[in-house]
Amino acid sequence: MREITKSGPLLDRQGNLVDYGWARQPLLDANLENVNIYSLKFLQPLRIKRWQYFGITTPTHFFSFTLSHVGYLGPVFAYVLDFNTGQYHEQTLSIPFGSGIVLPRNSTSGDCRYEKGDLYLRFYTPDDNRRRLEVNWSGFGGSGLKADVELHLRQGHESVVNVFPYENRRFFYTRKVNCMPVEGSVEYGWDKVAAGGAKKLKSYPIDPGTCLGTLDWGAGVWPYRSFWIWASFSQFLPDGRTIGLNIGDGIGNSPELNDNAIILNGKVHKLGKVDFKYDSKDFKKPWLMTSPDGRLKLEFKPFFERVAKTDVGILASEVHQMFGRYSGTLVTDTGERIEINNLIGWAEEHHARW
Repeated sequence: MREITKSGPLLDRQGNLVDYGWARQPLLDANLENVNIYSLKFLQPLRIKRWQYFGITTPTHFFSFTLSHVGYLGPVFAYVLDFNTGQYHEQTLSIPFGSGIVLPRNSTSGDCRYEKGDLYLRFYTPDDNRRRLEVNWSGFGGSGLKADVELHLRQGHESVVNVFPYENRRFFYTRKVNCMPVEGSVEYGWDKVAAGGAKKLKSYPIDPGTCLGTLDWGAGVWPYRSFWIWASFSQFLPDGRTIGLNIGDGIGNSPELNDNAIILNGKVHKLGKVDFKYDSKDFKKPWLMTSPDGRLKLEFKPFFERVAKTDVGILASEVHQMFGRYSGTLVTDTGERIEINNLIGWAEEHHARW
């Protein structure tokens, strides 16, 4: 598998990829100003897709916050899932042409934000080792949603980075960061009504000893019709080490390229091909994920289905994101065999016309 080891620009002056493959760190500069797919330059931004997705896994909840810009539209959304009760709420703002959404050039630094009145999502990245999320969404879920959390990336922590080529100068540059310790608090849902009938949001402390964050950063020019599978988790092993998984299928034109990896205590252990078996007519049935070389054998048992649909004519998207429990075995580059038992994570199927 082709590994990127040198830093440089993503695109040359003609809009061609300078390099492609996978890397342990984001070595390439996302110089999207060099995108060159139309002779009419003003049309280029309508085909560029960018996003920052954060997921925070706690022992009891999953909190997610996303800012994205897909050319024609700027989806801004957040969702909350209670693992114990199944209580779930999601809200999305669809901003025409992404007006007011700010996204940084690369994943390593820069601010990302959307603000309108007292509603705001702000993702601060002063450097690659620290990310702060500030969220205020009045009325979310009938109560409100607030977050003030900081995600930490320890020195030397490796990412799952890929540059996938498509035909006609299309491409996807992605970085997945698993197992970032998170601290702070999230407020959501009404707490017990105080004396006098006053209401306040219930606060959920986020402890880095039990809570881990995942970043999905992406930038690229996709084919109009696209499909992918993505499965991931960020969790703790019984011995205290962190264990992350990032596997998928359906992206890019080269069968030799994938972003499949185990992330053990911040070290990427690269995997080859992974086969997915699931029922697309009933996503709640167990999924099987296996690699031909035997390094990955997992069963994923969903307990909740998140469905997100967008259809605005020329742009449409349908995601079935399943939350569930992973069990099975993983084998590292060094031959260590890791048993996985009931670790909570997710797996999704996504079809897009964009």
